[in-house]
Amino acid sequence: MRDLFEQARQKAPAIIFIDELDALGRARGTGGYGGHDEKEQTLNQLLVELDGFDPSTGLVLLAATNRPEILDPALLRAGRFDRVVLVDRPDRKGRLQILQVHAKKVKLAPDVDLEKIAASTPGFSGADLANLINEAALLATRRGAEAVAQADFNEAIERLIAGLEKRNRVLSEHERRVVAHHELGHALVAMALPGSDPVHKISIIPRGVAALGYTLQRPTEDRFLMTREELENKMAVLLGGRAAEEAMFHHLSTGAANDLAKVTEIARSMVMRYGMVKDLGHVAYENEPAGFLNNNITQKQFSEETAREIDIAVRDIVKDSYDKALGILSREKALLERWAQRLLEKESLGESELDELRGELGKPRRVAAV
Repeated sequence: MRDLFEQARQKAPAIIFIDELDALGRARGTGGYGGHDEKEQTLNQLLVELDGFDPSTGLVLLAATNRPEILDPALLRAGRFDRVVLVDRPDRKGRLQILQVHAKKVKLAPDVDLEKIAASTPGFSGADLANLINEAALLATRRGAEAVAQADFNEAIERLIAGLEKRNRVLSEHERRVVAHHELGHALVAMALPGSDPVHKISIIPRGVAALGYTLQRPTEDRFLMTREELENKMAVLLGGRAAEEAMFHHLSTGAANDLAKVTEIARSMVMRYGMVKDLGHVAYENEPAGFLNNNITQKQFSEETAREIDIAVRDIVKDSYDKALGILSREKALLERWAQRLLEKESLGESELDELRGELGKPRRVAAV
């Protein structure tokens, strides 16, 4: 560390960039390290160099980390690394600009719409988008094309989100029927509830490690705030698969394990973080994740009676969302069965078929006079 700063002073003006700062800047006194540990000595020397750091010498010191919450507080005090710049995941405009940079490396077909791809990839980092371009190029190469088409990008997005297709994973006929109704359940509930992300594809081709099928939804815009009603609708969509199994087969399977985990997390956040349960008041029972200078382990700060009320509230929210999904699918049972049979025949439904399904779902029903 002494040699690094000495070389930089000799070559001034210069920039010192330390990548993965958490590798040497982890908070002291954690992990069982003693005062003579090599890592701790390196950190101490870095702190000494920062204390004698003179900006007038023409040196600029930068560092990067993905884990600022575990850094030693002494590193972040005024006069050291006191200016923190958050490099967050790109928004829609940023994703488009990143795609335009990486797309220069490949030949694109005329039908490629980078704006549509940017809208379909919320939450993707710059590295994810670079990987997306590479995956699409590989798919185009495998089919012997001279340019990367929009279909290659769509398939690449599915690969990155859901995993590789596992066509050699053979399911029994009953399992295929259960999976088909499960995925149609997600889609029908999403189409029936306002504000849900549009459904772009349904497939019962196994993918990845455990996915026996999937329903692909693509948001129309980046979202930063959600109301209670929107969160409840999101949970209803997640529970639509399990509700479809109950409505059609009158039993439950293990296929909804991942959906249940997501729903429980949303419901618990609604109760403990967002204060969306009237009886529990406008109180946060769960703290935000540890900040830059707060490395203390969060402890429970409520009574056992309140903990029981929280559990009941979470269970009630999930039940209400499940009942909402089950009600929709019970009304649309004939539609669910007909389109599940079509999905079994084709194995996947694209945008044209889903537009047809939306049209059928929105048709008014005749009510017989009594």
